[in-house]
Amino acid sequence: MATTYNATWIWYPGDYEIWLGNKMNNRRTDRGAYFPPFWKQDSHYVTVEFSKAVELTEDETIDIAVEGDYNIKIDGRMLFGMPRQFTLTAGSHRINIKVHNQAAPPALYVSGKTVRTDASWNVTFEDKEWIDESGKASDTSSTIYMSAGCWNFDDIDVRPSGFKLCRKHEQAVSSTDGLYDFGRETFGYAILHGIKGNGTIDIYYGESEEEARDKEHCETLDKLAVKNGMITDLATGKADALTTDYVMGNSKAFRYIYIETDGCTVENVSMDYEYMPETEHGTFKCNDEELNRIWEIGAYTMQLTSREFFIDGIKRDRWVWSGDASQSYLMNYYLFNDNEMVKRTTWLLAGKAPVTSHINTIMDYTFYWFNSVYDYYLYSGDRHFLTQIYPTMQTYMAYVLGRTDDDGMVEGMTGDWVFIDWADKPMDKQGQIAFEQILFRKSLESIAAVAGIVGDENGADEYKKLADKLGEKLLPYFWNDERQALMHNRKDGRQSTEVFRYPNMFAVMYGYLDKERQEAVKRSVILNDDILRITTPYMRFYELEALCMLGEQDRVMKEIKTYWGGMLREGATSFWEKYNPEEHGREKLAMYGRPYGKSLCHAWGASPIYLLGRYYLGVKPTKPGYEEYTVRPTLGGLEWMEGNVPTPFGTVYVKMDKSTVTVKADGGRGTLIIGSGKNEKHIEIQPGKETTVNL
Repeated sequence: MATTYNATWIWYPGDYEIWLGNKMNNRRTDRGAYFPPFWKQDSHYVTVEFSKAVELTEDETIDIAVEGDYNIKIDGRMLFGMPRQFTLTAGSHRINIKVHNQAAPPALYVSGKTVRTDASWNVTFEDKEWIDESGKASDTSSTIYMSAGCWNFDDIDVRPSGFKLCRKHEQAVSSTDGLYDFGRETFGYAILHGIKGNGTIDIYYGESEEEARDKEHCETLDKLAVKNGMITDLATGKADALTTDYVMGNSKAFRYIYIETDGCTVENVSMDYEYMPETEHGTFKCNDEELNRIWEIGAYTMQLTSREFFIDGIKRDRWVWSGDASQSYLMNYYLFNDNEMVKRTTWLLAGKAPVTSHINTIMDYTFYWFNSVYDYYLYSGDRHFLTQIYPTMQTYMAYVLGRTDDDGMVEGMTGDWVFIDWADKPMDKQGQIAFEQILFRKSLESIAAVAGIVGDENGADEYKKLADKLGEKLLPYFWNDERQALMHNRKDGRQSTEVFRYPNMFAVMYGYLDKERQEAVKRSVILNDDILRITTPYMRFYELEALCMLGEQDRVMKEIKTYWGGMLREGATSFWEKYNPEEHGREKLAMYGRPYGKSLCHAWGASPIYLLGRYYLGVKPTKPGYEEYTVRPTLGGLEWMEGNVPTPFGTVYVKMDKSTVTVKADGGRGTLIIGSGKNEKHIEIQPGKETTVNL
């Protein structure tokens, strides 16, 4: 179990994450109008009991801080009032502290010589205690306790509810006729300097110059009124005394800011860059400068979209979407290795029972969520988190299983959004869709694995049987010998005539095809230009991963340079939500029927971070937490490359050129794999020792 040696603020697991996520998800605006998420938003439990059994060798004075109203019971006796300090005598004691807070998650901080709040404390939202007519307290043995949640609030005076992202002041790199260019995609608060006069100030933001100058169609804007020494935000009605510098109350994504004034003037515009401090433990460098730039821009894209949680894009949604987040997790494991953010995002997406819809209302996004939980365990080795999240996994899987058809397959039902991808032609999303069944099978395998790890053997057996039963139907239902592919969907017992890349490449990734069919799919689908191309980085991620798994690193390297390099050649300073090289001018900025609807900083655009770390440096955990791992480096047409992959024990360093491979790791049991087939060699990597092999 994860514990801290110093006192830390604790709460009911998931509650703080949901509360903080609600604050973030509800900051979105659409041209100045408030724009909340589409899905059910849950809240924290308003009353939580914290408890701990302690054994003291001497008397101990305890300091306490609480977010909310509270009472304290020591060995069943309630203390007077809400004391900030109390004393425990030597011996055995039971501490029970009940906290109520409607506005923010009930949180507790206890600090003594040996008694301190950490993840070892028990919490419950209902203690099920009652008192009968004789005054006897009831048995609370049916109460369900969880281990407390915590993050990094280790100071008694730094309360969780006061959390804010960091800020750094920055200047525009140039300004012309009211247009301020900050040099690259950024995120933060516009600051207006030297406001004078009485009138109005209109502020237009743009990821491109075209967007910032298009007053009628830019995605985000602000409007202010200046009168009699006061400045008023017209969107909120909030008025402040006019000062030398005015900081906007809402953060925005932009590269450009365009200012128009009427009756007043603004001398200059700067900004406060808002960010979550993230250290880049993962690195990559090679002989190809364009590829180095792709890594740098991918890392910067991740910096911008890694905030309180992993969000999709910084301009438009600024929401937590499960499909986007599941890719951010993988990139994170090869760049930041910030496991706390993975857990926060996972809790937020899960929400609370009752489950009334798929995560984000999207069927496929629910399945990505299941699979990301097991991935987290593989990369982190954090079994404790699995014990915390498993009951929620059971609740969600019960919801999914309650919506299956007579074949045990999922179909889109009323209220379900079957997404798959933003495709460039209409896609039939009715009936049994092969792609969804593949994700569903994988999610059943994931929850079965988690059930086994946390000790639910019956659950593990049942989920595994369901996964196997579904797996037995995939090829008979969807495989077409003539097309040598998995067909898109099946309705009324009949296969459709359409082939899309999605089910075929996921079947390769998850090992659901034998070697012969893998090769067939590679030829007939993935490398077939007659099959509809994928133009989102979201699904290019998986397409290129499937190709890497098929040994096509040379081809994938060319694709990375063409696709992501293409965005760089278009002037990208962060990677986009979608990129089609055939689009030109303002057409490349449009999406969702809006001229600037496309996000030019989208988390799923940063996938080269993962691909380069996983399939070129070649580092992959084979046992949870990198207890064991392999390194199978591949140059993919490069002259040389080197980099670090972060792990729970430190880093794995890999350097390779055409004649040698060098590996050095801080821990774990590693195996360097070079060559293939009969020429494949396995070399042990010993922690702390440099291993060099001639090729």
